[in-house]
Amino acid sequence: MAAILNRLRFFLPALLCLLLPAMGFADDKPASAAPPKGQRVQICGHSFHIFVAPALGKIAESAGIKDHVTVGAQMIGGSTVTQHWDLPDDKNKVKTGLTAGAFDVLTLAPHMKLVPDPAIEAFTMLGLKHNPNLRVYVQQSWMAFDDWSKPIKDNKERDQKTIDILRPPLEVFRTGLEKQAKEINAKAGKQVVFIVPAGEAVLALRAKVIAGEVPGITKQSELFRDPIGHGLEPLTRLVSYCNYAAIYRTSPVGLKVFEKDGDENARKLNRMLQEIAWKAVSEGAMSGVEADKAK
Repeated sequence: MAAILNRLRFFLPALLCLLLPAMGFADDKPASAAPPKGQRVQICGHSFHIFVAPALGKIAESAGIKDHVTVGAQMIGGSTVTQHWDLPDDKNKVKTGLTAGAFDVLTLAPHMKLVPDPAIEAFTMLGLKHNPNLRVYVQQSWMAFDDWSKPIKDNKERDQKTIDILRPPLEVFRTGLEKQAKEINAKAGKQVVFIVPAGEAVLALRAKVIAGEVPGITKQSELFRDPIGHGLEPLTRLVSYCNYAAIYRTSPVGLKVFEKDGDENARKLNRMLQEIAWKAVSEGAMSGVEADKAK
């Protein structure tokens, strides 16, 4: 009997390793998923969006996406999407690329002064004629001047703002974009236009600053470089993570990109920005992430 018990003691650990996963007691950490397929992405917009172009490639590389291509970036300061549509053909990289079927993804950044913007539909329908699998990502930015109808005059005024004050104008912008996106998708017969809730993520970051939870940032004004609302690096990084998360429908949480070796605050801040971005996108009504999870 002693000999049998000794043999069981020797073989039991190996036996358990085989049996426990099959019985549902495996380690609950998910297996590392293969990186998503790289996309050919054209960036198009104003200064609240154009910085996504170089950042997107770095994030994709950090995620192990080998075949990501940022095809180009078309920028007009303070622009509506219609201003991009109206560019002469010889200067219009977006129209040329859509006609050639050169993009898998087109990003657009509407201005809150023109919602709905008819050029969102025009670009989408032009693209679908030449690439039926095109996806269009419309960035819902944060509010210029904190409120386009009641603009601040000094960046420091942001430090007195509460989330209750900031949310209403952002909601008007969001609901307007979502309404137009649904109408375009109905005409297309499928979801082609998606919303990147960057403004929601910026609002969440400002809430954490107000609560004193953001490493190295104590004031809301430290996220911006002017009253208009142009973002400093933490904010632009957050928005870039939002666009990555929406386009690739995967979380950026845990990526080491943009971290500084030996700087613990920088590591914590980077992780927080990733978590805020993923929460905003994964909960976004029209980001496409929830629909993708349901498949």
